[in-house]
Amino acid sequence: MAKPTKRRDRRVAPSSATAQNRKQPNSSTEQDVLSESTSDRKLILIFVVFFVLSPAIAVLVYLKYAPDTETPISSARGGGFVKTDVTYQEVLAENSRVSENASRRNFGNPVLAYITPWNSKGYEIAKRFNSKFTHLSPVWYELKSQGSSLTLDGRHNADAEWISELRTKGDALVLPRVVLEALPAEMLRKKKQRVKAIQLIITECKEMGYDGIVLESWSRWAAYGILDDPDLRTMALQFIQELGRALHSASLERNGGQKLQLVYVIGPPRSKELEMHDFGPADLRSLDGAVDGFSLMTYDFSGPNNPGPNAPLKWIHSIMLLLLGSGGDKGLARKVFVGLNFYGNDFDLSGGGGAITGADYLSLLEKHKPLLRWENNSEEHLFVYTDQNNAKHVVFYPSLMSIFLRLEEARRWDGGISIWEVGQGLDYFYDLL
Repeated sequence: MAKPTKRRDRRVAPSSATAQNRKQPNSSTEQDVLSESTSDRKLILIFVVFFVLSPAIAVLVYLKYAPDTETPISSARGGGFVKTDVTYQEVLAENSRVSENASRRNFGNPVLAYITPWNSKGYEIAKRFNSKFTHLSPVWYELKSQGSSLTLDGRHNADAEWISELRTKGDALVLPRVVLEALPAEMLRKKKQRVKAIQLIITECKEMGYDGIVLESWSRWAAYGILDDPDLRTMALQFIQELGRALHSASLERNGGQKLQLVYVIGPPRSKELEMHDFGPADLRSLDGAVDGFSLMTYDFSGPNNPGPNAPLKWIHSIMLLLLGSGGDKGLARKVFVGLNFYGNDFDLSGGGGAITGADYLSLLEKHKPLLRWENNSEEHLFVYTDQNNAKHVVFYPSLMSIFLRLEEARRWDGGISIWEVGQGLDYFYDLL
C-alpha cells in the first residue's frame, strides 16, 4: 500500500472549458481586502511574485517587505505564550503542556475535527480532548462505482471500540467522512443510482451508530468537469439536498431520536468573479435547509510551486465576506466551519517541499534552533534554515497566536471551525478551543 500523504490535496483543477462567470454584487475579492493600505499593496506585489517568479526570489522578497509592526499580544492562554515574539525554546518547552481542565471549552461555536486512519495520534487526541469538539470526522469511507451499481467502501477502517470509548468521555457527534468517488455524470443522471447512494449512506449510519456523515464531492465533480455543465451542476446541488433531507428523516434510538446530520465540504472561491466550478454564496443559501454545516477549506493557500503562508488571515476574511456578505446571516454563518490547518509546510527554495506535522516541526526546531518570525501580512509564524546540502528552506507552521487570531475571525462571523487534522497539531493548541 502506498504511503498516504500527510494532508489532502485541496486544490481544484479548473476545467479547460470556458466557464460562465457568476458575478456577485457587493462581494469582496482577496485583492480588494489586501489593497487597503500601503503595506497591503506591497503584499499584492509579493503574491504576484509568488505565482510568477522563482520560489527562492519570492520568499526573499516576501521577507524583505514584511512589516515589523506586531499584532497585539493576547492573554487567551494562562501561560502567556499566545504572542508574536515566541521563541523556539518556548515552543519546545511548552508544546506538550496543557491546562489541567481539558474539558473546558473556550470556543463556543461548532468545532469539527478530522481524524485520519494513518495518524494514530489523532485518535488519542479525539479521546483526550473530546469535550473540545462538537463533531468528529474519521476519514474512513469512499462511495465508488461498481459496474452499473455503487458500493460504499471503508467499514474495515471503522473502529467501533474507539467510538464506544469516545461516547463515555463526551458528547461529540461522530460523522465519518465519505468521499464521493463514483462516476459523477452517471450517478447524477440516474435516479436509481442517486437513491442507491443515499440508501447505502443511511444504512451504514444506522448499522454503525453514526450521527451522520461529512460528504466530500464538490472537488471531485469539479475535476470531472461536471460543474461546468449547468444541468449537471443543478443535479449535483439537488443530490446534496436529497441526501440532507433523507438524513434528517432518519434517526437513531441511541441518541434519543436526534436526526442524522450532513456536513458538506466546500473549497474557497479564488475570486469574486466566480467560475462555474466554484462554490459560491448562492450555493450556500440553496443548501442551507439540507446541510447542517459547511466544512470550508481555508488552507493550502500556498504550495511547493508558490511557497508562502498556509492561510493568510486577510484571505480567510475575504472568503467569508464573499460567501456571507457584509451583513452576515448569523444563522447561516454558524453553519460555516472555517478551516484551520494543524499541519505546516517546509518549502525548499530551490524547488519542492511539502507538508509537515507537529512532530516534524519540533524536530526542525531542535535541530536548527531558528529565529521564529511573525509575518504581519499573513499573520503567521515562519522561520528559515539551511539544510545539509546548503539549500535554503522556509517553514510555515501554526502557532498559538496564529490559531487564536483565526478563532477570533470565526467568532466575529459567529461561525464554527473545522480542523485538518488533529493528529498533526501540537498538544497546547487545544487549550484555545
